[in-house]
Amino acid sequence: MGYWEGEMIETSGLTKLFGDFVAVDGIDLSVREGEVLSLLGPNGAGKTTTVRMLASILKPTAGWARIAGYDTVRDSRTVRHIVGLLTEYPGLYLRMRGMEYLDFFGQLQGLSPAQRKERSEQLLKRFELWEARDQRLGQYSKGMRQKLALVRAMLHDPQVLFLDEPTSALDPHSARLVRKAILDLRRDQRTIVLCTHNLAEAEELADRIAIIRRGQIVALGTSVELKDRLLGDPLLELHLAQSLDGLLPELEKLVQVRAHGENWLRYAAAAPEEVNPRLVRHLAQLGASVVTLTQVPRSLEEVYLRIVDDPASDEVREVRE
Repeated sequence: MGYWEGEMIETSGLTKLFGDFVAVDGIDLSVREGEVLSLLGPNGAGKTTTVRMLASILKPTAGWARIAGYDTVRDSRTVRHIVGLLTEYPGLYLRMRGMEYLDFFGQLQGLSPAQRKERSEQLLKRFELWEARDQRLGQYSKGMRQKLALVRAMLHDPQVLFLDEPTSALDPHSARLVRKAILDLRRDQRTIVLCTHNLAEAEELADRIAIIRRGQIVALGTSVELKDRLLGDPLLELHLAQSLDGLLPELEKLVQVRAHGENWLRYAAAAPEEVNPRLVRHLAQLGASVVTLTQVPRSLEEVYLRIVDDPASDEVREVRE
């Protein structure tokens, strides 16, 4: 199957009701080929329901979704061959052996015996499960089961991967293997939707981040864009070799001072590339010596908590590239 030329994932007004409960409320979204999109949100926000609709497991109540141009309802069988899905709690057949399990799912995806053998061996070695290939899955540790479920999702070399908490049960070494695999898949132009509560992981892996609250996307953009939009101007911290006594009034004419101490100050700057050189030149004219001038790190956690904990912010904050 060839690769789709347009947006790999598209939705319009995607909605899912369970009785009177609105699980997903009118999501409009597009994801490019080779892009990693991270879905963030509290439990019950609608992330998993969204992914299940995109993977043709659930039918939407309203709206539509397309994967590589195929409608997830009308072309559900095709969509299931295009996508790979790792659920948060993967159900494994514990009496099966590792290789046997992958062979079974490879048959369901229409792979030939040679393809099943080659892909299974390649992926089991990649995720350090090859030595356990003949063990029953009931003997696997929780982390081994998680990795095998990821192997199963990748077995048919899908164009699109939906990964729900892919590193939640893994030790640091195994989690690093999975993150590297995700980065490799992105380089191979695979499209990935990653649901995670690990904000550092989302920031490392995702091209864009969508934050979902009460079934709606309330923020969408790159990590940098979300920080700039929701946290305000970048903060800079300046340390001098001498005291600020007598210098502070002069500096307040140039920058928005937010905090200061005996020989340091923190200020906001909408355009640091313009403000910083001007500030340093002015300090040199005043005879002051700059020791360090650095940007204060801002975390994705600050963005996430500001959105999720603010019940009044109901507007969609979409940042387009």
